[in-house]
Amino acid sequence: MKKTTHILSALAVSAVVAFGSVSCNQTKGEAAESQAADTTEVAETAPKGAIVYLDMTRVMAEYDMANDLRTVVETKVQNIQAEITRREKNLTNAVTKYQEKVQKGLMTRTVAETEAAKLQNQEIEFNNYANQKNNEINEELLVMNNQINDAIATFVKKYNEEKQYAMIIVTQSDAEGDGVVNLSAPVLTADPALDITDEVLAGLNEEYIASKNENK
Repeated sequence: MKKTTHILSALAVSAVVAFGSVSCNQTKGEAAESQAADTTEVAETAPKGAIVYLDMTRVMAEYDMANDLRTVVETKVQNIQAEITRREKNLTNAVTKYQEKVQKGLMTRTVAETEAAKLQNQEIEFNNYANQKNNEINEELLVMNNQINDAIATFVKKYNEEKQYAMIIVTQSDAEGDGVVNLSAPVLTADPALDITDEVLAGLNEEYIASKNENK
């Protein structure tokens, strides 16, 4: 009897955290200059009609709704995988015991054929169950991604009604954090003032928290 193996889709959740610090040894003059520079940098935003970009790698890692939905789906995947593993182990043990009995001549040919047919049916049932659960997981993943994408697209559309940028480009940063440049990303380098990721993330999370509070 052929060995049955099934692998369910797995989710991976990445987190990107940025750290910044100011030296405690700065003089008052240096601190004032630093504060003024920071204020200037924060105030510097892209004007209306500009082409700006959104780092989707960061959005997917830091958007609270995306993380919450991934946690729910991950739990479902783990539970289903555990049940599939349990059933596969039981089937494997049954096949092993059957083979041992046949090798030792502990069953007649008629009984052996009957038991073999039962095991084949069990294998078919197991394969059907595993395929069904795998399809359920794929559907969960599809719905989850659609929910996240729809929430982001809806917010960005509303966001740009106020900002009135000529174009918002979606790009991807270094997800692995290994410093390797993603040459397939639409944006390789750009003026930081054109990066709207922080502002979009803040708005998305604020909107999500508000909706969670309403549903309590």
